[in-house]
Amino acid sequence: MIQPPDMDDNHNFSPLTPAQAVRSRLLGYGPLIVGLAGIILGFVVLGNLRTDLALLGFVLLVALLAILPLPVVTLTRTLDVPVSPGEAGEGAIAAVVEALADPCFVLDRRGAVLHGNSPAMRQYPSLRPGRVMTLVLRNPELVAAIEAALRTGEPRSFELHETLPAETWDKVLVSPLHRPGIDWLEDEGRQVLVSFQSLTDLKRVEAMRTDFIANASHELRTPLASLMGFIDTLLGPAARDEAARGKFLGIMRSQADRMSRLIDDLLSLSRIEMHQHVRPTGSLDLAGLLREVREGLQIQAKAAELDIVLTVPDGPVIVTGDRGQLYEVFENLIDNAIKYGAGGKSVEVSLVRTERSGLHHLVSVLDHGPGVDPEHVPRMTERFYRIDAETSPKKKGTGLGLAIVKHIIQRHRGQMTIKSAPGEGLRVDVLLP
Repeated sequence: MIQPPDMDDNHNFSPLTPAQAVRSRLLGYGPLIVGLAGIILGFVVLGNLRTDLALLGFVLLVALLAILPLPVVTLTRTLDVPVSPGEAGEGAIAAVVEALADPCFVLDRRGAVLHGNSPAMRQYPSLRPGRVMTLVLRNPELVAAIEAALRTGEPRSFELHETLPAETWDKVLVSPLHRPGIDWLEDEGRQVLVSFQSLTDLKRVEAMRTDFIANASHELRTPLASLMGFIDTLLGPAARDEAARGKFLGIMRSQADRMSRLIDDLLSLSRIEMHQHVRPTGSLDLAGLLREVREGLQIQAKAAELDIVLTVPDGPVIVTGDRGQLYEVFENLIDNAIKYGAGGKSVEVSLVRTERSGLHHLVSVLDHGPGVDPEHVPRMTERFYRIDAETSPKKKGTGLGLAIVKHIIQRHRGQMTIKSAPGEGLRVDVLLP
């Protein structure tokens, strides 16, 4: 803080003696005394005032002034305290950026982060102040846009597509912050604003619409053609054949159920993909969840003459996640093991703790069925991919189960691996944070 000179200085002043006080007052009233003397002298010369009376009056006036206190004059000086334009501007810019809803960063002329608002810190926690953005987010288009904006002072925009940890799309706008009256290239304190506008939801809606039309039309064509054929038959040759009508209606009901399951799985997959980039925040007991899934599939296991062998810790295992979605994951995996691993005698499900790059819980589902050829394993999580196109519909499969599982695990920032070989069964490992 800048202070006026001598304002807060501590000095020790000794008190004035009476004679010194009188002398200081007379000196202070010096001009007034001289003026009074001139007036009295004028009266003596021009007004025939007696000299003795004039002298007595002058002495009385001087004595009166000697005992009067000096007037106090207060002098006020306004000091201009210089404020750094850079500091004032940065504070205002930071306040504006913090009020924005989209993730935004302010960069200096080197591309280093000066400020990031709360949404930006949540989306990019590694971009702390002082770090160079282009060294953390190594995207060629981002590097080119920032360098061009700093070099030319013109805004740049592009679409940023990232695949890890989840697939996202953002419209990135790099805007130079021009200061009035200062040439951009001569401004040593030039800054740019980098904002990220999420396009993920729009892209997912567009992709889902395209995928739904393509996949649904392909998968629904067969049961619809079957239904139309049976309807034509019932309206024609088999109109009065009770036995044929009962048989055909049963097949039609089966095909209608197949279409219903397919539509349910498509809707489930679309809901999961819509929120895949939003990490769940709830908590649940993973061991208790696996026990519930096992109990819910006991009827299917008994029908397939299989035992579900569950190995979990005795106490609760708390994880962060969406309970409904994780239930769907393990219900799907164990149900697949029951359907396609019926050649064995059991399905083994285990939960153990592990430490693999931030992933702490490993759930394994192992069946002892015929297994699959290794070339099929990488494609098993693709939509509508079937190893055996004839067997899957008979087991009421839609070809979407493992695709749903994959997207749920990705939303939970987990990993899934599938291992299998002919005659060795199939093992699915799910790693969760």
